[in-house]
Amino acid sequence: MSLLQRVEKAQQGAGTTSDAVPNDAASAPPSATARPPRDPGREALLSDIRGRVQTEAIRAFEALLDANNPGDVRSLIASLIDDIITREKFSVTRPERQGLVEDIVHEVTGLGPLEPLLLDPTITEVMVNGPHNTFIERDGKIERVHIDFVNDEHVKRIIDRIIAPLGRRIDETSPRVDARLPDGSRVNAIIPPLSLVGPVITIRKFAATPYRVKDLINFGTASVEMFDFLRHCVWARLNIFVSGGTGSGKTTFLNVLSSFIPEDERIVTVEDAAELQLRQEHVVTLEARPANAEGSGEVAIRDLLRNALHMRPDRIIVGECRAAEALDMIQAMMTGQDGSLSTGHANTTQDMLRRLETMILMSGYELPLHAIREQIASAIDVIVHTARLKDGSRKIVSITEVYGIEDDEILTQDIFTFDQTGYENGKVLGELKPTGIRPSFMGVFQTAGIELPPGEFGIPPEDPSKPALPGKARWGIGALARDSELPSLRVGHGKAVKAGGMVYVSSVGPLDPATSRFVGGDVKEQTRQCLENLKAKLEGAGSSLDKVVWANWSLREPSEFDAFNEEWVRWFPDEAPVGQGTLMPASHKRAGFRVSMGVIAEA
Repeated sequence: MSLLQRVEKAQQGAGTTSDAVPNDAASAPPSATARPPRDPGREALLSDIRGRVQTEAIRAFEALLDANNPGDVRSLIASLIDDIITREKFSVTRPERQGLVEDIVHEVTGLGPLEPLLLDPTITEVMVNGPHNTFIERDGKIERVHIDFVNDEHVKRIIDRIIAPLGRRIDETSPRVDARLPDGSRVNAIIPPLSLVGPVITIRKFAATPYRVKDLINFGTASVEMFDFLRHCVWARLNIFVSGGTGSGKTTFLNVLSSFIPEDERIVTVEDAAELQLRQEHVVTLEARPANAEGSGEVAIRDLLRNALHMRPDRIIVGECRAAEALDMIQAMMTGQDGSLSTGHANTTQDMLRRLETMILMSGYELPLHAIREQIASAIDVIVHTARLKDGSRKIVSITEVYGIEDDEILTQDIFTFDQTGYENGKVLGELKPTGIRPSFMGVFQTAGIELPPGEFGIPPEDPSKPALPGKARWGIGALARDSELPSLRVGHGKAVKAGGMVYVSSVGPLDPATSRFVGGDVKEQTRQCLENLKAKLEGAGSSLDKVVWANWSLREPSEFDAFNEEWVRWFPDEAPVGQGTLMPASHKRAGFRVSMGVIAEA
């Protein structure tokens, strides 16, 4: 058994493995990424010394284990190296000696060659493609570093050291694993036979101190105004989804969004590998568990999400929706856990909506696509889309409202978008600006007692000449603006025309005739208001309801015909006129109508 294996075994038995991984960048030794490519001859010499040190260290194994702290281990290893250099009369420079000490210390107490990379605060991602090809991401750019492992087995030992404290495994029967480091950094590992280049490790590093709003503003990720808007959205308990491509900063942004949640709320987080770093006191973190060697014992995100619903959460945060758990997340958003947050991989906002449809279909339930889209449109209020741009920077490129469904299509409108103005000196220039569209949920802020700042984030005020978008049913009537503040509508007034001894009336909607404002209510209430308005139109044109010979009606939902007809026959108790149903115009849907109608009557 090698020194590394013996030390690992002893540390696991003592429960010190995870504590041995340092996370304080300020105390890090000089970064190994700064070392220049070594001369092959010198590298062979240093490799020989490393091998001799390991042999000597095995003899001093008990002394290493008896060391009280990493400083004692470092001193013992330094002494071993000095003894070998003196005895063999090797010519080694001071920096080379220091490098040897660091390498062996990292092997014994840390993650071997990865340790300097993890300690470097400028590195955001580490990618090991086999023992002799290691890359990092710094400032959004990928570069190769001169870090080598001895062989494939060396890389596998480092993987085992990462996943052992989490109770996970990797071998030929289970050749891939997701894990995390003690500081929350995300780890993915995959080995042969799935990987043809040897064991591969990918580490998405997390900052030792979680990023805050001011950090992302300084990075140029988003503007002050945009964060102020999203802060109010979180306070108002709108359901927010963060979408974006791989490495676009979704989880980092979700962490920042979660910081806006009030301290007096109970938050339950559900993740595949726990990464979120919430700062509130009342947080319950749930982490999925893979199957064991016998193929049993798996606890999926979907199982945890269902359990979370029984834990009296005020909000649920799912680190990432990847599969069938999307259905449970959407259901939670619709059934009391308003203000929930999640993320998903997608290249655009529309792609995210389509992926959610696909993920829900993966649940195994044979749901019609129309029903799936209705649930998505009802549950999700805001989608924040992140992207990694050409210069490597990560930015919020759009904030989009999901406000309804029409003709089986989910309706969205951009509230903020990133306007790229140029590309200079390798940097993308531009800013996230309001689009001039007012979202339908502005009334929710008022209902929640949230006072908006002057100017309302650059969002334009209500335009009385345009119909207001209907609010979502789960917001409740109180979430909409007060009747006195609702704008008059241009649609649904109806028009009466006399021709050939007949009166033709079209497009009568459920409006208050005195104010021209939408009345609302269910389909029966709206039908009653439409017929009252229709009666007034006919009498004004010299006709009446009992002279109607043909009728046309439009229903928002065909399934509501029975409720509509129940009210309709009350107005025509003897014999209802001949009629037919047609598709409702888009303008009527956007106005919130559930029904509109027109008739032909004798003059």
